[in-house]
Amino acid sequence: MILPIYITGHPTLHSPAEPVTEFNDDLAKLVENMYETTVAAPGVGLAAPQIGIGKQIFVWAYSNQTVAPARGVAINPQLFVEPIQPGGTTEEDAEGCLSFPGVKYQLRRSPRALLRAQGLDGKPYELEADGWFARILQHEYDHLQGTLYVDRLAEPFSSKAASFYKDYKWGSENTKWTPGEAH
Repeated sequence: MILPIYITGHPTLHSPAEPVTEFNDDLAKLVENMYETTVAAPGVGLAAPQIGIGKQIFVWAYSNQTVAPARGVAINPQLFVEPIQPGGTTEEDAEGCLSFPGVKYQLRRSPRALLRAQGLDGKPYELEADGWFARILQHEYDHLQGTLYVDRLAEPFSSKAASFYKDYKWGSENTKWTPGEAH
């Protein structure tokens, strides 16, 4: 089932998510719905807070990497990144978000990330990522901390994002969109 995605303003997007404690059929169904929503959006990742669920879960749907399945889930993750080197952003650093839809802004991210998480079966796993896959993991992990990528923007992009936010009158906890429906 394709789920509605909340836009900035919903409380779960701005609060740290709680750990998952039950690994059962309900969790498996939620993760399957998250995959379906991600693909329909279309996106490369989705965190549970983006669909109004304050749990430490995110999925990815990204095949342009060789360190993990093209489709994966991280439950109760920990993420470790290398420090970001000084310097400006480039067009390649443009990032978007399903919870701040319609625009992309340049944001520096660490080029590498180490993910430690649990799978659907509750078993721990670890993977190392670089490039865009590392960016995806950092972006989705941020959602579990109550941080949107626009919260990390430097000038002039933070001002542009604030203007976009104001122009679209976002901020209500009920502002959402459903992939596949006209908006």
